[in-house]
Amino acid sequence: MPLKRRQFVFLSGISGFGLALLNKTQPRSSDRNPNLNLVSQAQPLASEPILRFVSLADTGTGAKGQYAVAQAMTQYHKQNTFDLAVLAGDNIYNNGEIEKIGAVFERPYEPLLKQGVQFRACLGNHDIRTANGDPQVKYPGFNMQGRYYTFRRDAVQFFALDTNNNADWTSQLAWLETELSRSDAPWKIVFGHHQIYSSGHYGENQKLIKELTPLFQKYNVPLYINGHDHNYERTREINGTTYLTCGAGAGVRPVGRSAWTEHSAEKLSFAAYEVYRDRIEISAIDTKNKVFDRGVVQL
Repeated sequence: MPLKRRQFVFLSGISGFGLALLNKTQPRSSDRNPNLNLVSQAQPLASEPILRFVSLADTGTGAKGQYAVAQAMTQYHKQNTFDLAVLAGDNIYNNGEIEKIGAVFERPYEPLLKQGVQFRACLGNHDIRTANGDPQVKYPGFNMQGRYYTFRRDAVQFFALDTNNNADWTSQLAWLETELSRSDAPWKIVFGHHQIYSSGHYGENQKLIKELTPLFQKYNVPLYINGHDHNYERTREINGTTYLTCGAGAGVRPVGRSAWTEHSAEKLSFAAYEVYRDRIEISAIDTKNKVFDRGVVQL
C-alpha cells in the first residue's frame, strides 16, 4: 500500500533506532542494549521529558555513603540535567540539629546547589527531635513552605507531607483532600518520610494505608515517594498507585520481597524520574553510576 504523505514525512524524519521500534520484524532495542528496555513498540517515540527530577531520603549523615550517592547524582546531572531533588526526610542525623547543615547537606550537594538544583524536603522522624523540626522548616535550602505543602512544576503537582506520629493529621488530611480535589495537574505526586508498602525493616504501615491510600485512589495519585526504610523498593501498581522507597541515600539495611514488589535492593542509591505526558520513567542508580532498576508509571 503506498504511503500517505503524512506517513512518509513522519517515517523519513525519525532515526534508525525509531524505525527499529516501529518495525516488528526487527530486533527489539532491549535485545541490542539491555539498558534500553523502557520503550515498548506500542509506545510513541520518546521526546524530551517535560520534567526530570531525582529523589532520595535518609541522607543526613555526612559520612562517605552520603557523599558517594551525592557524587553519583552529580554525574547523572552532567548527562541528564535536572533542577529538582526531593528529600524524603531524615535530612539531619541523629537528632535534626540544624547546626550540622553544612556537613550533612551543603557540602555533600555543593556541586548540585551551585548548578541551581532546588531541593524540596519533608520532615523525618529524626528531624523532629530538635524543636519539632521547626529549624528545618525555616531553613531556606530545604524550600519547605510549611510542615506540609504543595508546589507545581509544569504538568506535575507535588504534595509534601509530614508523616510523623505527632503531626496534625486532622488538619493535614483535610488540607490534602482539598488540594488534591482542586488540582488540575495531569500528574499528582505525593511524598513523605514514612513507608506505606515496604518489604524492609518497617514493613507495611497500616495507619497510612488507612489514612492516605483512599485519597490516592479517589484523586488518581499514581506515585508516592518515601524513605524511612534504608533500601530501594519499587512496588507494582496497587489500586492505581506505585510506591517508591528511596531511603538508601547514605546507608542501607536488608530488604526482602513481597507480593507487590517489582524490584528491591540493598544498594546505596537515588531514584531518577523522567516525566512525559503519558508516563513517568523511573531509574534506580547506584554509586557506580549503574542503573539497577527501571520502571514505568502510566498516566
